[in-house]
Amino acid sequence: MKGITINPKGFHKDQVKFYIVLIPLALFMALPIVYIINHAFKPLSELYAFPPKFVVENPTIDNFRDLAKVSSESIVSIGRYALNSFLTTFFVVTLNILVGSMAGFALSKLEFKGKKLLFEINTISMMFVPAAVLIPRYLVIDKIRIMDTYFAHTLPLVAMPVGMFLVKQFIDQVPNELMEAAVVDGAGKFVIYRKVILPLIKPAIATTCILSFQQVWGNIETSSMFTSRESMRTLAFYMSTLVNANATVAGQGIAAAASLIMFLPNILLFVILQSQVMNTMAHSGIK
Repeated sequence: MKGITINPKGFHKDQVKFYIVLIPLALFMALPIVYIINHAFKPLSELYAFPPKFVVENPTIDNFRDLAKVSSESIVSIGRYALNSFLTTFFVVTLNILVGSMAGFALSKLEFKGKKLLFEINTISMMFVPAAVLIPRYLVIDKIRIMDTYFAHTLPLVAMPVGMFLVKQFIDQVPNELMEAAVVDGAGKFVIYRKVILPLIKPAIATTCILSFQQVWGNIETSSMFTSRESMRTLAFYMSTLVNANATVAGQGIAAAASLIMFLPNILLFVILQSQVMNTMAHSGIK
């Protein structure tokens, strides 16, 4: 019908009603992020002000200076903790993407005995919280003798049922005709996975990357349970010990600065990949 614009490329007056609803909602959702950033730059007087102040009035970097001073007195340098976190995060995210995409491809497009059972097991496993499998994980890590290694940080976090579920749901939307055309051209299963499936599931891979990163970046379980050497522990564990060790009035500034440092990589990664995440959420529920 003439005069009706369903999806205009630029601004259109019909979009005003959406902005009226979405802008206040977006501002409300951004409040926790604004608070965390402001909280890290508050002087001690504002950290304990009553009533609490949402926005910092006299910003200072003293909290970060105190954090650096305390870190410099540590037996192990903060750079070592950061290196452990970066290496662990890299390997876990990479393996989660590789294992999740391969398993999702097999469960979605290949036919083999026990396919439905394996998918149901993966779905059921999403109900278990980490605390429920802590003891079995410890026994496995101890039995295969990988305590105090990077494998102890990596292996418990490689399997991510939620990521595999999302990837599988996304691959379900890939037309079988594309695979059939690749088979006619002589492509094998791995070639189809690498050249047909992977380019089409980039949004699902981006979502898996974010979920996996969040799972491992703030994880302190592997450092506290599977390592005894301080040089093998991660930045998240070290920051948590700083917060606990400085759980005094004067130490709250250090805790605020540490919280911001651990939070920033998560929000930056999400900002970079957020458009891909939206595409995954839109496709994963379509049948």
